[in-house]
Amino acid sequence: MTFTRSVMLTIYNSLSNKKETFEPIVAGQVRMYVCGMTVYDYCHIGHARVLVVFDVVYRFLKHLGYAVTYVRNITDIDDKIINRALENGEEYDHLTERFIKAMHEDADALEVLRPDVEPRATETIGPILEMIESLQQQGYAYQAANGDVYFSVSRFDNYGQLSGKKVAELRAGERVDVNEGKADPLDFVLWKSAKPGEPSWPSRFGDGRPGWHIECSAMSNSLLGNHFDIHGGGQDLQFPHHENEIAQSESCNGEKFVNYWMHNGFVRVNEEKMSKSLGNFFLLRDVLQNYRAEEIRYFIISSHYRSQLNYSEKQLDHAGAALQRFYTALQDTERVEFPASSEYQQRFEQALSDDFNTPSAIAVMFDLVRDINRAKSKGQGEEHALASLLRYLGGIIGLLQSEADEYLRSNGGHGAGLSDTAIDELIEQRLQARASKDWANADRIRDELNTAGIIIEDGANGTRWRRG
Repeated sequence: MTFTRSVMLTIYNSLSNKKETFEPIVAGQVRMYVCGMTVYDYCHIGHARVLVVFDVVYRFLKHLGYAVTYVRNITDIDDKIINRALENGEEYDHLTERFIKAMHEDADALEVLRPDVEPRATETIGPILEMIESLQQQGYAYQAANGDVYFSVSRFDNYGQLSGKKVAELRAGERVDVNEGKADPLDFVLWKSAKPGEPSWPSRFGDGRPGWHIECSAMSNSLLGNHFDIHGGGQDLQFPHHENEIAQSESCNGEKFVNYWMHNGFVRVNEEKMSKSLGNFFLLRDVLQNYRAEEIRYFIISSHYRSQLNYSEKQLDHAGAALQRFYTALQDTERVEFPASSEYQQRFEQALSDDFNTPSAIAVMFDLVRDINRAKSKGQGEEHALASLLRYLGGIIGLLQSEADEYLRSNGGHGAGLSDTAIDELIEQRLQARASKDWANADRIRDELNTAGIIIEDGANGTRWRRG
């Protein structure tokens, strides 16, 4: 469905620190790059937030009718990868292949759509070296005595424009090891000379491998052009990673790099930033042992992407309760045609058009749930169109695509519990007890099911159950 109403999309631009009306460089087209994973470990909840946040952005841009080219890179060579491979006693590329596969499994579980292009740093060595050579030829890069190639921050006048940091203050706070060979403490590496036993690639600077920052500039420039619409990533990347991307890209190409910069907020645990050093670090796979993937997705988008997201089991339980309400409303409804334009859809799209405000969009969906339940009580069949609209709106943000009965009867990740077969057998025993007017036994079975978290609903069409 193409977006034809007059709602204007606004995006909070980290470069200007304000909301701006979105105007693509090419009418009807959006080119978007998001910094992806460094694949040396499993995805944690912070990674999950990046994946889901920009999946919502991608989905909504496509819903608006834009032809979107979404690039999300993979960093498959850096110090952490090399060190982890050495610790494990395995080849670095075997390590990265394992964790790329795991990342895709996690993303698929969260209903994250695959990006249009997913470049890897090791497959972009040619463009990386071309960019470094151009920077050196233009006087923005130099090779130090240790063989490393550095970007000269002092040559780029606008350094600090994204983060708001002052070069003089940054320089005063930096320390530089004389062995690095930097001309300035703020200079950052573009090409690292090879060390014994490390993976490397040939270049006119000598064998080596790319620095982290240049990878993203080369991948985005080679796939989206020198100047594109949206660049996204976690708030922690704003400085120095994205700041350095701007410096090297604009120095190399002589034009603006990106129009709109988007950064999602940190994930916090008990109001502290999640980190391994604090011991409050949660791998997505571990959380999926106890919670459904859709509950995790809902939890992430129930807060605005720029806000800090406080992780707790209580919040995930709230997400589960919310999804129960949605799917219960969808029960006993048929998929039918619904009006192409409605107040609900307009309000929903207005919310997402205001810097992808998912909490406000979800609030509209709850209003729709209320009216579905009212329509059910009237018994005039209006609930079917409303429920179909709810499914449609949910799909725009990646929710409510399961069948209601299947979702409500599934225990998801919430432990083993009673099997479906065992529940059906107990319900049949209860029905037989009721038929025999053995009320005590019927009540005993109901209590047993309730204790197991199974909710029984007796209706005109028989007995139905769902997991609470």
